[in-house]
Amino acid sequence: MRVRVAITALGITAALLALPACSTDTTGAEHQAPSSAGTGKPTDAVQKPAALSSAALESRLLDQSDLGSGYLPKPERPAQHDGVTVIGCPALSELGGDAATGGTLTFPHKAKAAFTYAGDSSSEISEELDSDAATRLSADIGRIFDAMTGCPTYQVVAGGTPIDITTQKLPAPRRLGDQQWSQLLTFTAGGQSTVVKQTAIRDGNLLLIVSGAPALVDRHLGKALAKATAIG
Repeated sequence: MRVRVAITALGITAALLALPACSTDTTGAEHQAPSSAGTGKPTDAVQKPAALSSAALESRLLDQSDLGSGYLPKPERPAQHDGVTVIGCPALSELGGDAATGGTLTFPHKAKAAFTYAGDSSSEISEELDSDAATRLSADIGRIFDAMTGCPTYQVVAGGTPIDITTQKLPAPRRLGDQQWSQLLTFTAGGQSTVVKQTAIRDGNLLLIVSGAPALVDRHLGKALAKATAIG
């Protein structure tokens, strides 16, 4: 049985859907030389006075007009927090089951969007915006990335389906925002593999997370940050 791996902003959910042709394209991913994630320090940034509301964050997400032709909105799947077991990564297991399904980041203000490219469900990009105190954003996102990239290989069993995962730290885009994290994840299930790039940038009290096909993440990351941090 083929299993398609769907990626949440900071974790994994397994959807028992047909997986198209094996997708292992890493075009555009700068993963030749791993480097430390989580560059910068939360105290380096000027603290913004208040968190942005979820409505304000929603208006700062990329939309079809920003992405260009060929992108279709992808309905968000309900979060799955049950039946998820992490094997071979104690640090991630200690964070609880929600860490593996993207539910650990419980910031009060957030917005999400996801798109497929050219009708190919294996070429996807998702964006999440969160807003809270800079110190809390930094601590929570850093803790998740450290746990995930601290285990080069591990397995997640979701809904009875085993998914083998390999992780690799990537050079973070240091010129963007106040802090940056980036990683490359390879998910293998049912003999099929999917490669996902995930980059997070904290700018003051705003956290941007972009995940998906490596080439699409590289193409739209700067644009996503520019819109998210635009004033007015």
